[in-house]
Amino acid sequence: MFLAQKDVTSAPKQALRAAMLETRRGMDPCLGIRLAAHVLQEVLPSPGQAVAGFWPMGTEIDIRPLLNALHAREHPVLLPVTPPRGQPLSFRRWQPGDVLRPGRFGTSMPTGDSGTPDVLLVPLLAWDGRGHRLGYGGGYYDRTLAALPGCRTIGCAYDAQRVPEVPAAPYDVPLDAVATEEGVTWFRR
Repeated sequence: MFLAQKDVTSAPKQALRAAMLETRRGMDPCLGIRLAAHVLQEVLPSPGQAVAGFWPMGTEIDIRPLLNALHAREHPVLLPVTPPRGQPLSFRRWQPGDVLRPGRFGTSMPTGDSGTPDVLLVPLLAWDGRGHRLGYGGGYYDRTLAALPGCRTIGCAYDAQRVPEVPAAPYDVPLDAVATEEGVTWFRR
């Protein structure tokens, strides 16, 4: 059970968030095409596994080419639904052409059937060589990762978002891998 509250005001985390948002401003979201190729080659989910992704916001790397490719390979594709603070994400089915509705914090949410992912593609602001990630500070993905033991977790980011160390708390769940335009870095298989 996830009990800890996120400290969104800690100085090291806030400084790193600001720096990474600035770093992402100079990146090309279309590098998501290269990220997709690496994931399809190195992480390919087993047939029929449900994969949850995210609809990119702002300067996040664009993983829509990957979502489209997974759908074409007949994987159920899920997108998150952002609940009130303090709750884990839930997921609904998406397919190309579906209309998304506006969600909390500028997210876009599907209206399809609910589902549970076998593989979770995770957005992030920064990542390190231990598999720790820095998110936006709401704790949604930390709660979600804690609630989905056994789910393979793949961070999706630009290679430039890698830092020597992400400040991590005991309740932060490390990722299994991070995919970027340069390849996939594994921490746990």
